[in-house]
Amino acid sequence: MLARLATISAALTVSLSTAGPATGQEPPPLIERGAIRLTLGGAQAIVEGAQEKAREMGLKVNITVVDEGGHPIAFVRMDGARSASSYTSMTKAVAAATLRQPTGPVPAGVEAPDALLNLSLQLTASASGGKVTTLSGGVPVVVDGQIIGGVGVGGATGEQDAEIARAGIARLLSSIDSQDSDTNGR
Repeated sequence: MLARLATISAALTVSLSTAGPATGQEPPPLIERGAIRLTLGGAQAIVEGAQEKAREMGLKVNITVVDEGGHPIAFVRMDGARSASSYTSMTKAVAAATLRQPTGPVPAGVEAPDALLNLSLQLTASASGGKVTTLSGGVPVVVDGQIIGGVGVGGATGEQDAEIARAGIARLLSSIDSQDSDTNGR
């Protein structure tokens, strides 16, 4: 057994030491430059825009904003919102950010609901410890083509939650545009 492990180890060492780009090819990048990150100020802009939309709609909701890895940045439970929906807002935000697509009962681009697919997604949600959900209301935050976070709203219908999340993201994008034009106008 030890001899076999030594042989495997030697083979791996040789293959790793000789691995590399083929002749004439550029080596792979070691770091990514120019990444955009969501800040607390950006998360607060999202929360403010989402709260404003929820008030316009006469709704009381929970709003969660996470970074691109699903780590919480901001959370608000509006007065009167169901406390149980705080968990669903978090799950929706994490799923939108980490799966890089809006949450919902069917994957984007699928026309009709597939009962087996939805059941398997619900089981996956349970097994993932709340990192996947089939509930609507989670929306990824995209700036300059990069997904920099996710927004999850819980407490209304899935469609209303998603509308509120999109309104929060629209506030962020509008604020970025205003900040950029102020910077370029100086």
